[in-house]
Amino acid sequence: MRTLGELDLNLLVVFKYLMAERSVAGAAKQLSVTPSTVSKALAKLRDWFADPLFVRGRKGLMPTNLALALAGELEAWFQLTGSIASLNSEAIPDGARFNLVMQSPFYNSLLCDLPVTIHEKYPNSVVKMQGWNHHSLTDLVNGDADLGVCVRERYDRSLAKISNLPYYIDHEVLFHDLPVVFLRKDHPLLQQWTLENFLACSHCSVVLEVKETWSLDMLLEDEGLQRKVPIMVSSFEQALNVASQSTHELIAVAPSYCAGFAAKYHPNLVTMPLPLPEKLYKQLEVTFILLWHKRHNQDAKVMWLLNEIRLLYHRESRPSAR
Repeated sequence: MRTLGELDLNLLVVFKYLMAERSVAGAAKQLSVTPSTVSKALAKLRDWFADPLFVRGRKGLMPTNLALALAGELEAWFQLTGSIASLNSEAIPDGARFNLVMQSPFYNSLLCDLPVTIHEKYPNSVVKMQGWNHHSLTDLVNGDADLGVCVRERYDRSLAKISNLPYYIDHEVLFHDLPVVFLRKDHPLLQQWTLENFLACSHCSVVLEVKETWSLDMLLEDEGLQRKVPIMVSSFEQALNVASQSTHELIAVAPSYCAGFAAKYHPNLVTMPLPLPEKLYKQLEVTFILLWHKRHNQDAKVMWLLNEIRLLYHRESRPSAR
């Protein structure tokens, strides 16, 4: 006599959709598989139960008496498994802490609703949002942060490449971008947009984590060039603020997605592509990623956060990559 342990329980899910759809094609569509896959599953079910289970009728597949009896018995089972799955996905303790570290101004531009979303779902929780800095990757490793959003570089000599992330850190690419120049609408550089004039200008640069130079500086160095950087700040927001001031002629280089932030808070700024040959420019591509420790792959809180961030991000206008 066969036991339930010998039955692939996934076949019962196929049975459930066959009962609901009374059609192999309909069940396949609901399950996002091919009709052939459903047909093979039905064949296995028929063999296991020694019953056709469904026969062709004028209005589609008609369940046999055994199939009708089986559907009644399985109804309670599906309710139970659904409750178990729900418990698993919502198994976030009351008063949980949500610790996130995110590159600025990505958070302000695209995920500003996230803290309120968390609070509304878990009103007794504590939400801690911090900017990404040189401690953030260590915080993810040590468990002091649940999720992070940061930028990684493509340039060969850069240490901030995705391939250099520790093996125990998982990541998901959000989008790719290219840096552009932010400068005032009345900036004299706009009159003669050349690489020579660009390098002659003073720059406000961003310290990415602990590095005072980033891929742009490395690329220029490899080409025998250098820019003037008298001011360094810790975020793209600060760099844009400096570039917007009318008391000097400093310019800033930041990812193009920051244009939305600049339009809102610094409408006197315009953007220009870097005056570089296309072959060199493409090497400055940056990638914004979500990242978390692999140990959280079964953590309900982190998986819920990941899903909410995806929903919020895709709801907003996705930054356009060059």
